[in-house]
Amino acid sequence: MLDNLEAIVLKYENIEAQLNAPETYQNPELVARLNQEQKKLEGIVTAARALNAQQEAVRQAESLLSDPELGDMAKEEYVSAKTACEALEEQLKLLLLPRDPDDEKSVVVEIRAGVGGEEAALFAHTLARMYTMYAEGQGWTVEVASANETELGGVKEISFTIDGDGAYSRFKFESGVHRVQRVPETESGGRIHTSTATVAVLPEADEVDVHLDPSDVEMQVFRSSGAGGQHVNKTSSAVRLIHKPTGMVVECQQERSQFQNRDKAMRILAARLYEQERQRVDEAVTQQRRSQVGTGMRNERIRTYNFPQGRVTDHRIGLTLYKLDSVIDGDLDEVIDSLIAAERMEQLKAREE
Repeated sequence: MLDNLEAIVLKYENIEAQLNAPETYQNPELVARLNQEQKKLEGIVTAARALNAQQEAVRQAESLLSDPELGDMAKEEYVSAKTACEALEEQLKLLLLPRDPDDEKSVVVEIRAGVGGEEAALFAHTLARMYTMYAEGQGWTVEVASANETELGGVKEISFTIDGDGAYSRFKFESGVHRVQRVPETESGGRIHTSTATVAVLPEADEVDVHLDPSDVEMQVFRSSGAGGQHVNKTSSAVRLIHKPTGMVVECQQERSQFQNRDKAMRILAARLYEQERQRVDEAVTQQRRSQVGTGMRNERIRTYNFPQGRVTDHRIGLTLYKLDSVIDGDLDEVIDSLIAAERMEQLKAREE
């Protein structure tokens, strides 16, 4: 697996040389592509150069092991450099695993209240807020496409886009059933309730990823409204798209302009169709697809948020953190990093077998 390191480093150096050439900046598209390629290779090249340095340290230490004066010091340096080499080799094996081709894409996130009535809707709102805060902390842009709100501030369902390089690589592990255990504000007896919400994360489709024939899409317009039918617009700016071949329905009513709502709805429809095609191609491993969010029943869950104990548990990797407040406020990096590491270890194990 490490045999092609030299070629990767050479490719990285060629990219650096191109980026340093003044004529390159006359082509903005080329600059953007080169920067993207450089970013993908940067971690591998950094680790490869560190490995080369440690391997050279091993060779130098070996040459001094028999020296009567420097032998003891050389032995310590040899052991230290050898250990560093082994660690860097393992790191490179993980870095060289094939990447998901959709990792750099923006995403569409869809959240629906599951079991639990109004409390499930409030939890769905909590999840939407958590993802919004995390995305904004990454410098990404969040735009709500549609939201079916309740009188108490919850959402029965909500769809929004997150635009940013690498968004899918961070959010793709969030698809599934999320469970909350807490005492609802409406609970006079102080009993802990268990509710669920389902999350679906879809990579946004590029034009080359999916062909969406306009003749296959029926557009309906209607007046948007807030919770309980309030805030009714006087104009029919809300848009409902129906994809006739599949029966998929997408609504968008957040913008005042019918055209803006249509554009957002088309993005979400394209993402759903692209994910459907991904599932078809990956049918052999469908059970592993993270877009399978289940029915929302309490026993189908990927993560539990326990408010009385201040605990978050991700059941897929057995990770438990007692930092619920910060997680709910968008501090998701530790959870996501752990999921990425676990997935890479699984990939490495499968490859070695």
